Amino acid sequence: MIRILKIGILAAAFLQVTNAHAADSKGAEHQLEQLVNETVRPVMKENGLPGMAVAITVDGKRFFFGYGVASKESGRKVTENTIFEIGSVSKTFAATLAAYAVESGTFSLSEKASTYLPALDGGALGKTDVLDLGTYTAGGLPLQVPDDVTNQDGMIAYFRAWKPEFPAGTHRRYSNPSIGLFGYLAAESMGKPFDVLMEEKLLPALGLSNTFIHVPKARMGDYAYGYSKAGKPVRVTSGVLDSQAYGIKTTAPDLIRFVESNMSGAVSDEKLRAAIAGTHLGYYKVGGMTQGLGWESYSYPTTLDRLLTGNSADMAFKPQKAEKLNPPVPAAADAWLNKTGSTNGFGAYAAFIPARKVGIAILANKNYPIPVRIKAAYRILSGIEKLPGL
Repeated sequence: MIRILKIGILAAAFLQVTNAHAADSKGAEHQLEQLVNETVRPVMKENGLPGMAVAITVDGKRFFFGYGVASKESGRKVTENTIFEIGSVSKTFAATLAAYAVESGTFSLSEKASTYLPALDGGALGKTDVLDLGTYTAGGLPLQVPDDVTNQDGMIAYFRAWKPEFPAGTHRRYSNPSIGLFGYLAAESMGKPFDVLMEEKLLPALGLSNTFIHVPKARMGDYAYGYSKAGKPVRVTSGVLDSQAYGIKTTAPDLIRFVESNMSGAVSDEKLRAAIAGTHLGYYKVGGMTQGLGWESYSYPTTLDRLLTGNSADMAFKPQKAEKLNPPVPAAADAWLNKTGSTNGFGAYAAFIPARKVGIAILANKNYPIPVRIKAAYRILSGIEKLPGL
C-alpha cells in the first residue's frame, strides 16, 4: 500500500511538471506571436505592403504567421499555401544544385567555365574558374543580364565578348549573370536543363512540394500577385538565366523547411546533405561578410549594423575588394547565414543561426527596403532568445 502511494505521488508530480512545461510552452508561443505581430504590422503599414508571410523554426518546431492579402483585386488572404516570388533567395537553390553536381562528380569548382560550355573558349570567362562565377568574383560581371541578350545564342555571344574590370578573385561584384552562368554550367555537367533538374530532382529531394520555377496551372490560384511601386499587380517576367538567379516561387512553410535542411542537414540523400554543407563554406571575405555559395555568413553574435552593411546597396551595386580564403573555411555553427531577394513586385529574406537552432523566412508581395527586412528579422530572432519556453 505504501509502494502504491509512492508511485501515485511520483505520477502526480510528473503530471504537474508536464502540465507546467506545457503551460510555459504555450505562454512562450503566445509571446512569439505577439513579438511577430508587433514587428510585422508596423512594417506593413509603413511600407504599404498588401501581404506578408513569416515562418519561423525554433529547435525543429515551425510557426507560421500570415498577414494581409495575396491579391488586392480578389481580396484573397495570405495563407500557408500562398506562393511568393523570392527573387535572389533563389541563388541558394541554384548553389545547392551546383554543390550537388560537385558531390555527384560531374562538376568541379576548380575547373574553367569552358570545360562545361566549350563555346566560351576564347573569351575571358572561358579561362575563369567556376568558383569565381559562383561567388561573384569573376572580374566584375554586371548586376543584370543586358536587355539586348534575349536567348542562349545571345548569352554565349555576350559572355565571349565580355571584358573583366578586375583580375578574377580580387573583387566581388554582386551579379545575376555570374551566378546564373554558374547554375547553368552545373546543369550542363549533369546533362539536363537546369529547370528540369531543379523541379524533378532537387526540390523533391528536399521535400519541397510547394516550390516551383514554373507554377503549375493547378496552383495558380495560390500564386500571389506582387505589386509595383505604383501599386499595379505584377509578376516576374522571363529572361536569360532567370531560373538560376531569381526564378524560385515558394510558400513560407516550404522556405522554412529549406532553412531547416540547411541548419540540420536532415535530408536522407547523403550527397544532398554534403552539398548543403558545401554551400556554407566561406570562399571569400568581403568586409565583415563571408561569401559562400548563395549564402552569406557573419560570425555570431553579430550586430545589426554589421548585417545592414553586409546587405547594403553598396554591396549590391558596387564592386568590393575580396580576400580569398584558401583553404575555404567551413561556416561555424555559431554563425548568422542569410540571403535577401527581390523581384519587381516581391521582397524576401531568409536567415538562420545553426547553433541557436533558429531560422526565419519573411515573404512579402511588394519590393520594400532591404534594411527594413533585416531589422525585422533581427528583432524577431533576438527576441526568441528571450523565450526559453520554446
